[in-house]
Amino acid sequence: MTASVEPRTTIVRGGDVVTMGPTRRVLRGGSVAFSGDVIVGVGSTSELAALFPDADVVDASGCIVTPGLVNAHQHFTGDPLVRCCIPDDVTSDVAIFEWAVPVHGAHTSIDDGVAAAVTAVEAVSNGVTTLVEAGTVGDADAVVAAMTDVGVRGTIGVWGWDVEDGPFAAPADEVLDRQRAIVEHYPAGGLVEGWVTLVGHDLASDELFAGAADLSRELGTGLSFHMSPSSSDAESYLQRTGKRPLVHLDDLGVLGRNVLVGHGVWLDDAEVDIVLDRDVAVASCPWAYLRLAQGITRAGRHAELIERGGRVALGCDAHNAGDAVDILRTAALLAGLAKDRAGDPTRLGADQAFALATIEGARAIGLADRIGSIEVGKQADLVVHRTDVPGGFPVGDLAHHLIWGTDGRTVRDVFVAGRRIVDDGHVITVDVVALRAEADVRRAALIERAGITPHHRWPDVDAG
Repeated sequence: MTASVEPRTTIVRGGDVVTMGPTRRVLRGGSVAFSGDVIVGVGSTSELAALFPDADVVDASGCIVTPGLVNAHQHFTGDPLVRCCIPDDVTSDVAIFEWAVPVHGAHTSIDDGVAAAVTAVEAVSNGVTTLVEAGTVGDADAVVAAMTDVGVRGTIGVWGWDVEDGPFAAPADEVLDRQRAIVEHYPAGGLVEGWVTLVGHDLASDELFAGAADLSRELGTGLSFHMSPSSSDAESYLQRTGKRPLVHLDDLGVLGRNVLVGHGVWLDDAEVDIVLDRDVAVASCPWAYLRLAQGITRAGRHAELIERGGRVALGCDAHNAGDAVDILRTAALLAGLAKDRAGDPTRLGADQAFALATIEGARAIGLADRIGSIEVGKQADLVVHRTDVPGGFPVGDLAHHLIWGTDGRTVRDVFVAGRRIVDDGHVITVDVVALRAEADVRRAALIERAGITPHHRWPDVDAG
């Protein structure tokens, strides 16, 4: 019989530790110790050094140490391989149905894996350690393999819609069988866990919505879907059912604490009350709403949900909508929009915005018991931000610095479940140079198969 080997302890030493625990304390020149995948000490550098004299040491002197960041709405496939190809001067319907959907329809399993790896590498490079996949995956195994190779934490789902025509569209019972298989294959508690994921909007029948809700509750997992990024979902539901979308879904018994609604921009008073009463979570992707001109400056009520105690997280959406997988720039944008829309600079401060990127984001996706703050017993998902670069110094208030003064480009080191993923700004778990080369090849073939023609605003001249 082989004797079990105790995991080594590592101390991230001497940084300014932003704990995001209940008191929001910051440990100046403090340290974090973890053993295996679990945090075992948070506090005085000298005390932890004495407690763990044989620990490996990561010097974080002069740096800021934070919890890993949470991205609650991210498309892993399709868009990553054709990023910056979909025009930014078309309507959201054109962008989705004339560009993104054909790309998804032409995706192969290998494309799924490469696209997911591209997304995960970008995410961890920007300090994002947990991602909720938005439910447009064909080959979940390929995506999970890529996520696991890179080392990112997250959830996985597959296409869930029963429309007449579309990638992986199927009758409701077939869609639900596929969803069940994913959740059972990737159970809760792993680095990547399965969720029930519907496309949402008005692209799923009442039967599918109700069945997905029952399945999610039966399996004890999350249910996510897209709804109301623009006014079109409300218009469609009112015409079909005489009710607004979330009112109708509530009447079907769909909504509850297990639900994460992607977007939820165009909600009326009744829908806002339902979200709060049912403790439904909402993932806000403000860059996408601006890029697609969906009306967040007119209709967005995410700040109100936050102020009234709702569960709100941040998302980066797709690579041709939110574009960059960078939660810090997303948090700053949501805070700025909230202030400007209300004409009130006291609304949604940097401290609240950073909470959305960490502990409140974790609460929204039901993982606050494991991630989102630096506390003993939680998972060792840690980010070391450097301050020795132009724009990184001098450092004032840390919340202000993290939200308004920087973005993902200052990330130096990243640990997920105690595994070092980024070292001195470089992803070390996969060969990024080889990944880029493969992504370039896959991109060209995918564009040809999808039958789309990327537009170039400026003339290309062969100057070789």
